[in-house]
Amino acid sequence: MAPREDDLRAEVCDVCRRLHGRNLLAAADGNVSVRLEDGTIAITPSGVAKNRMAPGDLALLDPDGTVLAGRPSTERLMHLAVYRACPEARAVVHAHPPTAIALSLARPDWAWLPSDALPEVILAAGAVPIVPYARPGTAAMGEVLAPFLPERRLLMLSRHGALAWGEDLEEAYRGVERLEHVCQILKAALELGGAAALPPEEVEALREARARNGRRLL
Repeated sequence: MAPREDDLRAEVCDVCRRLHGRNLLAAADGNVSVRLEDGTIAITPSGVAKNRMAPGDLALLDPDGTVLAGRPSTERLMHLAVYRACPEARAVVHAHPPTAIALSLARPDWAWLPSDALPEVILAAGAVPIVPYARPGTAAMGEVLAPFLPERRLLMLSRHGALAWGEDLEEAYRGVERLEHVCQILKAALELGGAAALPPEEVEALREARARNGRRLL
């Protein structure tokens, strides 16, 4: 049985509180959405602190972006781009994890988060692209995601944080939490002298395991 709309709205608020509690966003930053059973999209409102949000605060959109209720996030175009490109997507989480953003500032030459040093990256997400910068709140935010969808469910946004989509809200939340944890490890490794890669044969074995386990974020 599909979750009821009231339950999904409450879960969005719970995810927002968890993101705030883990310092993955601050104040009214970030945005979370869920696709309801009828195809409409409930999304966090603009300008409301995520740790104080109530289920009734969520805005409602048509898949074409028409506002049905409330004042939706200014970054709704990014969410809509994910739902259009990813039929399996039922939830999208965008947050501002500090270490992930800091790494994108310090390493502008990186196109992908290094995955050959950490088995958890490969097993949990496969690979994590670093999406080129686009101005927040514009259609360009959806356009820069397009080359990576629907293949990638977890994306690092240059200068802007993280975006994850999943088949439920918990999967999307896990992706953002995972990214910040990995970036903290990489930052510490770089400060200590570098992140040594695994042997190529081990990387290949991990990729094969990931393929067997499916595409969900773990």
